[in-house]
Amino acid sequence: MKEIETIAEAMLEKKASGVISLDLRKTGTAITDHFVICNADSTTQVCAIADCVEDRMIEKCHRKVLRMQGKENGFWILLDYGHIVVHVFQTEYRNFYRLEELWADSKKKEYKDEE
Repeated sequence: MKEIETIAEAMLEKKASGVISLDLRKTGTAITDHFVICNADSTTQVCAIADCVEDRMIEKCHRKVLRMQGKENGFWILLDYGHIVVHVFQTEYRNFYRLEELWADSKKKEYKDEE
C-alpha cells in the first residue's frame, strides 16, 4: 500500500527506530485498518518524524491528517488518516504501552533503512 510505504519511508528518513506496520483488518476489533509505529529517543526527533510523515503524505499521497494528538509534548504523537493511524513514540513510552503486544494477532511488517 503506497500510503504505508510513504509513512515508513518518512519515518526512516528522520532516523526512526523500530518502524513497523500492523494490518488490523482481520482482528475484527480495531478502529482502523493499519497502524504504523516507530520510536525515537528525544521529543525533538519524535516531532521531526511526525512533521516529516505529514509532509510526505501531502506531497506523495495528497492526504492530510484528519486528527492529531500529542504534538504539544512529543512523548507519543498520533496521526489519524482514517484507515491508517500513525504512532510516533518516544522510546520509553513505546516500551511502556507495547502496542504490538496488544495487537499480537495482526500481520506485522518491519521496515529498515536501505543504507
